[in-house]
Amino acid sequence: MTIWAPNLEERSGPRYIAIAEALAHDVRDGALPPGSRLPTHRELARVLGVTVGTVSRAYAEAERRGLVSGRVGCGTFVRERGVEEEGEAFGLPDWPGTSEIDLSLNLPASPDLAAEDDALASALAVVSSRPGLGKLLHYHRHEGLPRHREAAAECIGRVGMNVEPRRILICSGSQHALAVCFSTLTKPGEVVLTESLTYVGMKALANGFHFRLHGVAMDEFGMLPQAFAAACESTGAKLLYCVPTIQNPTAAVMPEARRKEIARIARHHGVMIIEDDIHGLLLPEPLPPISSFAPDHSCYIASLSKSMAPGLRISYVATSEEMVERLRPGLWITTWMAAPLMAEIATVWMQNGTADRMLEMRREEAAIRQKIAARALDGLRYQAHPFGYHLWLQLPEPWRAEDFIEQASKRGVAVTSPNVFVVERGSLPHAVRVCLGAVRSRERLAQGLETLSQILAQAPEPSRCVV
Repeated sequence: MTIWAPNLEERSGPRYIAIAEALAHDVRDGALPPGSRLPTHRELARVLGVTVGTVSRAYAEAERRGLVSGRVGCGTFVRERGVEEEGEAFGLPDWPGTSEIDLSLNLPASPDLAAEDDALASALAVVSSRPGLGKLLHYHRHEGLPRHREAAAECIGRVGMNVEPRRILICSGSQHALAVCFSTLTKPGEVVLTESLTYVGMKALANGFHFRLHGVAMDEFGMLPQAFAAACESTGAKLLYCVPTIQNPTAAVMPEARRKEIARIARHHGVMIIEDDIHGLLLPEPLPPISSFAPDHSCYIASLSKSMAPGLRISYVATSEEMVERLRPGLWITTWMAAPLMAEIATVWMQNGTADRMLEMRREEAAIRQKIAARALDGLRYQAHPFGYHLWLQLPEPWRAEDFIEQASKRGVAVTSPNVFVVERGSLPHAVRVCLGAVRSRERLAQGLETLSQILAQAPEPSRCVV
């Protein structure tokens, strides 16, 4: 029998869940190898100072998660983890499912799938133990349940944006939040200001809702205030879309003083700010959002996709009470409401500390991958943030983006063309976006980045002439 006594001091929530999570942690770390026989229910209860029933529930929870199996008359043993138990039982292979090293998809890195399994299983166990569970499957108000809006207010407060729950809408991810905002606030043909290089999903929205984007000049810190003021005057635009923190694709982070100036200019010209802060929580010391300096002239969007889990499809829009009422019909038209079960899982995570642990895990993995990039791309010019998931790689002369992308593809590495981010027609930047999170293995990431470095160390292949 294995002498196993988990440390439960830093684990919150029901004791049986804490024991199951500690068991999962020790299985994952190898402290409990497959085949290990666990203490009897009575022995573990004595060691931990809990009831036998609590240990029985913990072992049952661990068995439900596929961690252990019980044999009548023999005891409880740690199971072998097969392929099916790693997620493929749901028919969910890794994405992207290609043989190339894909550095084109801006995904959060998932270094510890077992930890994600445990986090979700724990939340589902908490939710399933509550009375009235089935009510989460009913229709509810478009803007979200009160407890979910309260959790959203607490989440948004972490970046210095203090807002009452009644001023928050729950949406199905940031793309949905953007669709609600722009379908409500724009008409076909109207102009929306944005950075000169912008998120590709924003360009898709402009095409879908038939409004026009006008790019505003940037530097290494994001949108230039003088250029923004000039664009307000020349276009008469009444909406601004921007990503001031780890901007996509440039990874620029706007300083606080510039955020205040952008807010001042927006107020002066009567421009509504749509602030996409999808990366805001990744900063250990977040900068105050632009919206915090213009709360009545903004829609601030916080998403859990990059900080916790993209599959939750939960985001929060903080705005004025008047704007909440204007945006509510957009929720009804597009999806009626964000899925209450997903919002409840996010709320449980924020209440029991799982959100903090997942966020720290994402930060740590991003930092490790940025260091891998720094080693592989040593001597090359690029812009990145230590906790970001991508970088903006400047191509040395005489390289041009499309030539480089073609050569990288021939070597089995995919990166993103600047063409998909450019707002105004003109010459393309001599740069590409390189993403660090989609490749599961750090070794393959290093291999892909080293391949890019090797390509840039040579002259481009001569273009083929077609006669």
